[in-house]
Amino acid sequence: MANLLLPVARLFGQAIFEASKLNVLFLGVDEKKHPSKLPRTYTLTHSDITAKLTLAISHSINNSQLQGWANRLYRDEVVAEWKKVKSKMSLHVHCHISGGHLLLDLIAELRYFIFCKELPVVLKAFVHGDGDLLNNYPELQKALVWIYFHSNMPEYNKVECWGPLWEATSLDGCRTLTCESMPERPCVNECSCCFPAASMIPWTHYHGTSHGGDDENVALIGRNDVTKYIYNRKRN
Repeated sequence: MANLLLPVARLFGQAIFEASKLNVLFLGVDEKKHPSKLPRTYTLTHSDITAKLTLAISHSINNSQLQGWANRLYRDEVVAEWKKVKSKMSLHVHCHISGGHLLLDLIAELRYFIFCKELPVVLKAFVHGDGDLLNNYPELQKALVWIYFHSNMPEYNKVECWGPLWEATSLDGCRTLTCESMPERPCVNECSCCFPAASMIPWTHYHGTSHGGDDENVALIGRNDVTKYIYNRKRN
């Protein structure tokens, strides 16, 4: 049983953010550039050796952080990107619950619970690590935060709205707010009100629907329908 819980135990430790344990890497980005004009992503990983978090802030996901057998086994990374859709900024955060190997599948429910508990800490790490950007553009604190849970099990493969960034950092556990039911879709054609044109997150999980086609609870990420996510939303 102890071995079974190993992937869960290393999900960022206690739900307390400690700035001294955060290592921030800026990879080709500029805090003076608004993320509505230049892609901006976050890659957050944890080290068992140093007990520290590493946050890479870059134009695309920092794949070098995601290499190695430990990451493939535990899958405790969190990746995120800023997006502008219909002229509104939002932060889209992705985490892996299950799929890939049996061990993760066996503890999917527990991983979902722990990710929910730890995500406010993750968001605080984003806010602290990218503090200059948020100081230069304080309106980003009002941007909605969307959490994408990736799983091969339908009950955990969903998206939740955690409200504006300033509020999401203080939430305790999973919560779907009623202010928005799902992220607004970007324009189909080229426009100036949506950016970037395609998602910077290279996770391409696909989940079809029981109707054999697109469903109102399925979101399209970017301007294509390669990546789809089932939404945590009740039908009327």
